[in-house]
Parts: sequence; C-alpha cells; structure tokens
Amino acid sequence: MSVRRLASEQPESFAFTPENLAWAEKQILKFPTGRQASAVIPILWRVQEQEGWVSEPSIRFVGELLDMPYIRVLEIATFYTMFLLAPVGRKAHIQVCGTTPCALRGAGDLLKVCRSRIHAEPFHVSANGDLSWEEVECLGACVNAPMVQIVPDTYEDLTVDSFNTLIDDIEAGKPLKPGPQIDRFMSMPVGGPRVLVSAELYDGSMIGQGAGLAAAKDAIAARAKAAEEAKAAEEAKAAEEARAAEAAKADPAPAKEPVAPAVEIQGEADKEKVPNQVDQSKPASDPSVRPDAGKVEVAQSGKKE
Repeated sequence: MSVRRLASEQPESFAFTPENLAWAEKQILKFPTGRQASAVIPILWRVQEQEGWVSEPSIRFVGELLDMPYIRVLEIATFYTMFLLAPVGRKAHIQVCGTTPCALRGAGDLLKVCRSRIHAEPFHVSANGDLSWEEVECLGACVNAPMVQIVPDTYEDLTVDSFNTLIDDIEAGKPLKPGPQIDRFMSMPVGGPRVLVSAELYDGSMIGQGAGLAAAKDAIAARAKAAEEAKAAEEAKAAEEARAAEAAKADPAPAKEPVAPAVEIQGEADKEKVPNQVDQSKPASDPSVRPDAGKVEVAQSGKKE
C-alpha cells in the first residue's frame, strides 16, 4: 500500500458550516454515549464534501468534536484512500481506474490525457486550479471499461475523444451525463438489449400468462401428447398380436398327409435291400458312413489291406 501523508501546505483552521455542523451532531446521536467515535468516517466524508479534501486542521476539529485522540482520526484519514489528503481541483478531481480490465480497454490513453491536459503528475492541481487527477484501483464498473470516477458519479465506456469532451464540459460548467458515454443503458450490451425485448412482456397482456408459464404449459402438453401416442401404439400392437393368436386358433396349420400303409411297407423293404445306405445326417469324413462301416482299414495309398 502506498504511503499517505498530509499535504505540506495546510490552512490555518477549519470549521463546519452551520448546516454541516447540525448534520454531524445528528450523526453522533445515532450512537450510544461514549461510542460517538463510530461517526468518524461519515463526518470525515462530510469534511471532504465541504472542502474538497481533508486537511490537518479538519482532522483536529473532528477529533475534538468526537472526543477522540488526534492520532486516531489521523490513522483513519490516512488509511482509507477515499479521503484526499491534499488540495484538489475546484471543479473536479478525476480518478482514473487503472486495473486490468480498464487497462486492456484503453485506460493508459486516458492517463495520457490527464498528464497532457491537467498535470504531468497525479495529485497536482491544473494551472487554472480547476482540475486534478489520480490513478486508482478497481472502481467496480469493469464491464463498461475504461472508466473514471468524479465523486459521486462514474463515467464509463470512455475513449480519448469522449474523455476530452468530458473535461471540456467540466471546465465549461456544463451538466454532465453520468454512466456510459456510448449508446447503451447501464451495463446492457452495446447497441441495446438482446433478450426480453417482446412488447407483450411489458404491456400487461401476459399478466398471469407470462412467457415462462406459456412455455411450461406447452412443454407439459407436448409430454402428455407423446405419452398418449406411445400408449396408443402399445395398445395397437397388443391388439394385433391378439388377433393373430385368435386367427391361428380358428385356422390351424394343415397336418402332414398320412403315409399310405403300402408305401410305408415298401420303404421298410427297400431298407433291407440297401442295408449300408448312407446316413445323410453325418459328414462324409465319419467312417461309419462308409459301405464297410469303417471295419476295413485303408492305407494311405488307397488300397485295402
């Protein structure tokens, strides 16, 4: 963390305006007796809003107001970087975000503009006393990088040209437009929204029948229809199988024609005449199908021994 010290040149004294003093006293009443030190941060912030920065006399003033040791108030003022410890521009103190997202999107070019138009070094007031600048850590608008903060607002989606225009408007006292400096609202996609753009979502015609509800109803109906079709297909298949079974019972397959007794007798007689008839159910390599039923050995030459 950088070393933070009070400015070398300090005013002689500090005092709240009557309105700010009344506001500070109300802040103190928010805390129990003896715990008024809890109001130190908001009161220091009101000091900065009034003066533009937190001076050494203002730190002593806050310590006396809250019955706090001076060193404790100094510790708080120097610890929190939101408190500016040196004079800043009368019209604006520009805080340029320099962390990774903004750096990748052109924060370095914005810092060059600050050095050329305001002062070569941060925390120095411009020649006319209107502006000052510093580089800060992430300011939480990474999606709209690069950006700067001029308390209490941020100015985002900056380019060198739009940043120069912003500085011109500050010096001219023109009203500023906080937020994105391009054609988009807040953090919407560049060019406008891409989802939830149907007019029916916003004209009241779909109250109770939103797009999500309609989609859910359609999905439920589609699933029910698919289930009914599957059930009907199963029932049709079962009915077809039942009809086929009934048809088989009513018209059984024709039986084999009976063999005439004379034919059967002749067949048996033929078997006696050809006792070594080859059994077609066995392979030819089986010795049992040979005419000699494998009882005669045959040499490799093919001659019987």
